[in-house]
Amino acid sequence: MQHKATISGVTIDPTSNTPIIILKLDDADFTIPIWIGLFEATAIATVLQDIRFERPMTHDLFKNFVDRVHMDVAKIEVCDLEDNTFYARIHFISESETFCMDARPSDAIAIALRFDAPIYVDEKVVEKSKSDHKKVEAADQSEEGKKWADYLSRLSSDDFGKYKV
Repeated sequence: MQHKATISGVTIDPTSNTPIIILKLDDADFTIPIWIGLFEATAIATVLQDIRFERPMTHDLFKNFVDRVHMDVAKIEVCDLEDNTFYARIHFISESETFCMDARPSDAIAIALRFDAPIYVDEKVVEKSKSDHKKVEAADQSEEGKKWADYLSRLSSDDFGKYKV
């Protein structure tokens, strides 16, 4: 089963200063945080904020190429989670064929936004995310560490705002 998802926000991990994209499942009260690179966060945020550049950036160039060869992106899916690494697929369609390609979720999402393609999350990713949440334990056992762990456990997707580039 696949769950349709939307981007709830893009934020920064305060510990590592790494961007995080938050996917919210449309059919459940569940969010999935995915740590991504700064370049990909910028590529996602520029579309979310409708920022245009004079020259095409990498994901825009890719879209221009796909358009040129008369193809489209039907959907993207976050299809697996192994050892804290998410995997995704981009599903392409044309008049003569359909196929999918492996991609990093951040790139797949940046491309989905440019094609206005839906984002899906596979059920096994949801289940693995739920079990990973149960296994998480604060490494810092000090009082300050426990306060942060408590604070983070109470965060919801509504607490995350759009990351401003």
